[in-house]
Amino acid sequence: MKKFYTGLIKHPKLIFAVFAVLFVVCLLFQRQIKVNYDMNDYLPEDSASTVALDKMDEEFDGGIPNARVMIRDVSIGQALQYKAEIEAVDGVADVTWLDDAASVTVPLEMQDKDTVENYYKDGNALYSVTIAEDKRISAVNDIRKIIGDDNAMTGSAVSTATATQSTVSEISKIAVIAVIFVIVVLMITTTSWIEPFIVMAGLGVAIVINAGSNIIFGEISFVTNAAGNILKLAVSLDYSVFLLHRFTECRAHYENSREGARKAMVEALSMSTSSILSSGLTTVIGFLALCLMQFRIGPDLGRALAKGVAISLITVFVFMPVFILGTYKLIDKTEHRPLVPQFKRFGKFVTKIMVPMCIVFFIVIVPSYLASNSNSFYYGASHIFGANTKLGADTQAIEDEFGKSDTYVLMVPKDDKALQQELSDALHEIPQVSSILSYVDTVGAQIPESYLDEETYSKLCSDKYTRMVISVDADYEGEDAFDLVKNIRDTADEYYLDEWYLAGEGVSTYDLMDTITADMVKVNLVAIAAVFIVLLVTMKSLSVPVILVLGIETAIWINLSIPYFSGSTIFYIAYLIISSIQLGATVDYAILFTDRYRENRRKYDKKDAVINTVSAVTTSILTSGSVLTVVGFLLGAISTHGLLSQLGYFLGKGTLCSLAIVLFVLPGLLWMFDRFIVKKEKK
Repeated sequence: MKKFYTGLIKHPKLIFAVFAVLFVVCLLFQRQIKVNYDMNDYLPEDSASTVALDKMDEEFDGGIPNARVMIRDVSIGQALQYKAEIEAVDGVADVTWLDDAASVTVPLEMQDKDTVENYYKDGNALYSVTIAEDKRISAVNDIRKIIGDDNAMTGSAVSTATATQSTVSEISKIAVIAVIFVIVVLMITTTSWIEPFIVMAGLGVAIVINAGSNIIFGEISFVTNAAGNILKLAVSLDYSVFLLHRFTECRAHYENSREGARKAMVEALSMSTSSILSSGLTTVIGFLALCLMQFRIGPDLGRALAKGVAISLITVFVFMPVFILGTYKLIDKTEHRPLVPQFKRFGKFVTKIMVPMCIVFFIVIVPSYLASNSNSFYYGASHIFGANTKLGADTQAIEDEFGKSDTYVLMVPKDDKALQQELSDALHEIPQVSSILSYVDTVGAQIPESYLDEETYSKLCSDKYTRMVISVDADYEGEDAFDLVKNIRDTADEYYLDEWYLAGEGVSTYDLMDTITADMVKVNLVAIAAVFIVLLVTMKSLSVPVILVLGIETAIWINLSIPYFSGSTIFYIAYLIISSIQLGATVDYAILFTDRYRENRRKYDKKDAVINTVSAVTTSILTSGSVLTVVGFLLGAISTHGLLSQLGYFLGKGTLCSLAIVLFVLPGLLWMFDRFIVKKEKK
């Protein structure tokens, strides 16, 4: 490797030119990348609800109702006027209200109470609105202007529009605070005032190239867009920090000249390659494991993060050496005394508590594993915005007045009206079904199709199919909602074996639950196995991978057991994603610690090796770990998007758990199993 690095640093102008071109091109590309905020779009293409939606789009112009709008204190006439105004909004494909299910010219007291109260109750009108996917933001904003802030709206279209508008500004705020924090941390932990800006410049180049190169995917998910660059900043920071620290160490052994700096850089690169490459490969593999998920947000995030880490590695090994060599004189001129104390005392403290900490570690492994697998989950998007947000408050207001409700659309062949009537009667027998809008329910099985006007007919029937719009008294998810979806599917199958299509938010959430729960074991096992194999090859030891993987996995289990013991319900997607992210992002610390311990064992006995290792690596580990922790908690505190917020809190707490394991437990494990770890290292 020395020959490669020696040749590399002889071509600084070429390297700067290549990276400058990539930076500018990717900066321009970054603005062209489309971001998708709809979780249901990431269901497998062959899932039943996705197939149903595609089929319905082929047969009917109007989609599935995806918004509920409530107007307070209106008469029937005023409610009809509001309906007309909402229908006129660009992007609104359909609006369903009481006049579509019953005659509003007949006194309401004489009509079916349940049907009436689905749409009009105590002077409040509730509309089911279908908003086109490509007009969600403008349509939601226009509807809000019509109804005002005193009235309420909710649903997946509103949630997606809100997420799209709020997340961009929130992530920008998080990024600014994170960058300021990173600079402050680097100011404290480095010995030059210019070093933080050198590190940030290198990271900035890698982040922009990664973000712009996402254009190869065409479109990225909101999770990737929101968390990708921030995670990359935190995860990749340690590579540059490790290299700079090594360069500083190596310069002490060479003359203070340009040639001496070059030799020191080659030496630093050679000494850092193993630990940085091992860390990078395990991180890449941890992220790539997400690509095995059927739920396509996993592959979307995994490939973008894996690509980002790969770009960071290239940047650290190619761009940073020539950049540092071009600025090392500035580093010398702005050198200051260390602001962080030596960690020798901390190392001695660790040796005193490491064995008790190992005992605690072995005690908590099984309980934390069991608790982490016993959490309660949200699977869909219905709980993403809490009661402290406008959307959350609107959702609660509608549910307080009209109860929890969802709309399913069932599409069946239209030829046999008698069979449609039998199916409708069977569906009406299901307790949660409050009303059905269909040809046989609204028009009547005996009325010929030719009697209907084209507008009314096109809403109910296509050339081959008829559809039933089913209003149900059920939440979008939960055990009862999932049982209802299964019940309706089974009922449809009795009358139209494999010839029916069912769609709706609750139906998509059911498929989402079914898909992502099947992903969990597969993704985790592959991630663990792949990381283990990489460590096995790079460390040339069987015991070291076992110790490192067990340590970080236990940190993950402790992190994911906290919601169980606190009685919190968590988003399954965040739960699934954080397992791979925490493994990939924090196993680096364990690798760095172990590499330095094995190096120190060539010169010291076990205890002194622990003390010197803790003293040498704590600053680097805390630099990267504190950034990852703060970035996580910033995302958790600032984001109003429940999934992103929870992912942030998981990242922050998980990093703290990993830091505790690496700094207090890993030294004891290495000390106890020393003869298996360093038997070939001692002279």
